[in-house]
Amino acid sequence: MYCRPRPSQVMPAVVHPTKCCVTHSFQNIVVPHIHPTHHTHVNHINYENQHSYPQTQSNVNQVTQSNVNMGPRPGVAGAYSPGMGPGMGMGPGMGMGPGYGGPGTGVAGASTGMGPKQGPSFSGR
Repeated sequence: MYCRPRPSQVMPAVVHPTKCCVTHSFQNIVVPHIHPTHHTHVNHINYENQHSYPQTQSNVNQVTQSNVNMGPRPGVAGAYSPGMGPGMGMGPGMGMGPGYGGPGTGVAGASTGMGPKQGPSFSGR
């Protein structure tokens, strides 16, 4: 069986950095230099400029104010805080009562205290 040769493949050309060659040639040339001299007499007059910087001063009193409402605030949606409510506090009815988990002053999504499935009596997963 006769196999024909495969055609040659041509790859992209590889271009190498250019090699730089420098040839120096020298020739002596005589250049005559003439250095003439000239004298100039200069009379100097100096003007002295005197500057002064008078200053003044002033005072500024800056007054600011702020209004802070320290009254009761309603609870924020999603907040969980065991606020003081009916049935909580000192005296008869002290302990966990209907006020547990009532309106608080927390931040939305924050949880303070014990939430669902939390606490010392919870043992499930």
